[in-house]
Amino acid sequence: MEKIVSKYETIFIVSPELNEEETTALIEKFKKLIEDNGTIDGVEDWGKRKLAYPINDLTEGTYTLINFTAGHEFPAELDRIYKITDGILRSLIIAKE
Repeated sequence: MEKIVSKYETIFIVSPELNEEETTALIEKFKKLIEDNGTIDGVEDWGKRKLAYPINDLTEGTYTLINFTAGHEFPAELDRIYKITDGILRSLIIAKE
């Protein structure tokens, strides 16, 4: 049976409370996780930006956008891992047409 793959886009915001090394390590962790479960089509590091509204009294975060192709079951697992990872303020995964 063929594995159904789709294109996705994910963006996540890393807490500014982490130092530069911890932030880089967290971003690399998610890049590796995505690569292990699919293929990365592109990564955009948006750097530190002001949040639209405070999250846990924080007003900025480090944004990373990743376009990837993966099986349809992977985004749910990725979302679960985002939710249990300390240092991730917000995340979003979108299926692209």
